[in-house]
Amino acid sequence: MTTIASNLQTVRERIATACASAGRSVADVTLLAVSKTFGPGAVREAHAAGQLAFGENYVQEALQKMADLADLPLQWHCIGPLQSNKTRPVAEHFDWVHTVDRLKIAERLAAQRPPERPPLNVCIQVNVDGGPTKAGVAPAEALALARAVAALPGLRLRGIMTIPEPASNFVAARALHASARAVFDQLNAAGLALDTLSMGMSADLEAAVAEGSTLVRVGSAIFGGRPALGA
Repeated sequence: MTTIASNLQTVRERIATACASAGRSVADVTLLAVSKTFGPGAVREAHAAGQLAFGENYVQEALQKMADLADLPLQWHCIGPLQSNKTRPVAEHFDWVHTVDRLKIAERLAAQRPPERPPLNVCIQVNVDGGPTKAGVAPAEALALARAVAALPGLRLRGIMTIPEPASNFVAARALHASARAVFDQLNAAGLALDTLSMGMSADLEAAVAEGSTLVRVGSAIFGGRPALGA
């Protein structure tokens, strides 16, 4: 068994244990393997171990990987900050975008999504802990943005995504994720029928699952430490 395959098995066991502790079905939590800065070979190894969904932060790097791996039936998620000048390749090539935090970006994605492709799955990024330098819409503004995004053609609003500050322990991490869950529940109560709560990473996936995460984004626990850019 390769290291990546072994790591994937360990992460899946962590998710299963977290789901059991929370009284949830493991089928309700999707594992997104964050493959940014790792080459096509690493993605192939993960796919051979049963992984289908991959998250990328850097558009140009991701496009090259998609070309190199076009023979595999992979699902690609954009999970990095998205600038206006990068919306077209994302709209044309990705299956999911987790980082929509303003209407302008959503409008560009909607206009640029090829009509022959299925709607682009979208999550709104919410800044749940108020970090001033962090991306994401404020929780109080999430509903208005969600309604506007849901009305756009070519997009399918699926839920919200959060990247809270690292917490010192399980209880603190769970509290941060609970605040994101509250936003998610508010949007659903408003009639938006969302199904995706994208939160939790390598260090805090157990706390995220305990608070209802439906998609955890795990990189280093699968692929190891990240190589330096340009290395």
